[in-house]
Amino acid sequence: MPTILLILGWRLFFYANEGNEPIHIHARKAEMECKYWLDTDTFDVKEAFTSNMNQQSKKEIKKIIYEHFDYIVSEWSKFFKK
Repeated sequence: MPTILLILGWRLFFYANEGNEPIHIHARKAEMECKYWLDTDTFDVKEAFTSNMNQQSKKEIKKIIYEHFDYIVSEWSKFFKK
């Protein structure tokens, strides 16, 4: 479960056993947790799962993901050798 970013209390990471799924990122902050799909063709981020999150926290993590989109994709590719 490599952590690739720590920003504003959010820990962004991958699960090592999910390399057969499309590119996505997990994030946790306190009791909040989420998973977002990244579409590299359209530069889009789609919610896959959230827990204990309000609209403000969803907006905050999506902004972080968009700001680091290329880095997340690059780290995914390196980690899963794709």
